[in-house]
Amino acid sequence: MSTSPSARPVALITGASAGIGAELARLLAVDHDLVLTARRTEQLQTLADELKQKHAATCHVFPADLAEPDAPRKFFDAIHAAGITIDVLVNNAGFGDVGKFAQSDLGKALRMIQLNVTALTELTGLFLPAFVARNRGRILNVGSIAGFQAGPYMAVYYATKAYVNSFSEALHVELRKTGVTVTVLCPGPVATEFAAVSGMQTTRVFSAGQAMGARQVASAGLRALKAGRRMVVPGWRNKMMLFAERFLPRSAVLNAVKWMMSRRV
Repeated sequence: MSTSPSARPVALITGASAGIGAELARLLAVDHDLVLTARRTEQLQTLADELKQKHAATCHVFPADLAEPDAPRKFFDAIHAAGITIDVLVNNAGFGDVGKFAQSDLGKALRMIQLNVTALTELTGLFLPAFVARNRGRILNVGSIAGFQAGPYMAVYYATKAYVNSFSEALHVELRKTGVTVTVLCPGPVATEFAAVSGMQTTRVFSAGQAMGARQVASAGLRALKAGRRMVVPGWRNKMMLFAERFLPRSAVLNAVKWMMSRRV
């Protein structure tokens, strides 16, 4: 891991080995140096080598499984020990799981909460005081349109994203006039390995034409981050769906989500 000095700001991206995280890294590498973390060392190093060659970006690779309870603090301490100052924090790491909660792996559900909620909160809490002290810094949390309603067949995942959305919006307001901004990126279905790992590829929500590309979502998130916006929902379908939900009974929304999250025949 190189720690050579650079005039470029440094962006930290969790879950950077694939999907939205990797695309955010590619976009940020144009004018940022990077700290990349995820569980998979080989994929991180391949991405780091790509960005170094293409953009002359310095990339610090810190493999970590942030679903482990002590991992966020160890990761933060390692960055501090390396003398790296973070200017942009991107909390992207997360996973989901499809199925009835009563029949699910409870340990997996608890790890999901640990990664999607606890690790995100802890990393934000560890880096934020320095941002405020310097009167500058940007945070991008990857939430979801799933966070705007309950999600039958993905009850825990939807609940974790409701937390991310709410937490991010609250911090955005708290931090006004500090020079620090918090933006939450709320995509709908995205064509990444997340869908296969979670089992969502077999659901109706991933029917033809519904999933956006990871680069498109990452671009929308980065534009909102640089503008200091509170929230961004990429894609006109997602925007229209959220708008329509305002006028529907809660029971109708829940039944619609249940239908979308059920398996295709």
